[in-house]
Amino acid sequence: MKFAEKLRTLRMKKGVTQKECAEAIGVTIRTYKSYELDGRYPRKREIYQQLAELFGVETAYLLTEDEEFVTEASEQYGSRGRRQAEALLNEMSGLFAGGELTESDRDAIMIAMQKIYFECKQENKKYTPKKHRKNGDGQ
Repeated sequence: MKFAEKLRTLRMKKGVTQKECAEAIGVTIRTYKSYELDGRYPRKREIYQQLAELFGVETAYLLTEDEEFVTEASEQYGSRGRRQAEALLNEMSGLFAGGELTESDRDAIMIAMQKIYFECKQENKKYTPKKHRKNGDGQ
């Protein structure tokens, strides 16, 4: 079950509105709706924790392996990193559609691809112009 589906299901079980959820976790109603309707992910891990508390579930339930990867990419590399991570996951998911890999093999490949993604991002930092680096000093 995807993050958006989990949120929608949990909210309906609890019997609260999207507005009430947004207020409880400290985001705008538009942001909360984007989680449920547009399939967007929170940018900060704290939001996952607040949602877990609100719905009485474990954070791990909301934060699957793929969602954790997207969140980490977003935290480290901003919105561009998030978009790249989401695109990578979508492309990788297509490779596995109807395939003959076991679930554990698919998980191992996804974990390896995520590791490669972060290693490449780190390596490519040295090619980023100084004006686009976060600290501006080449590090």
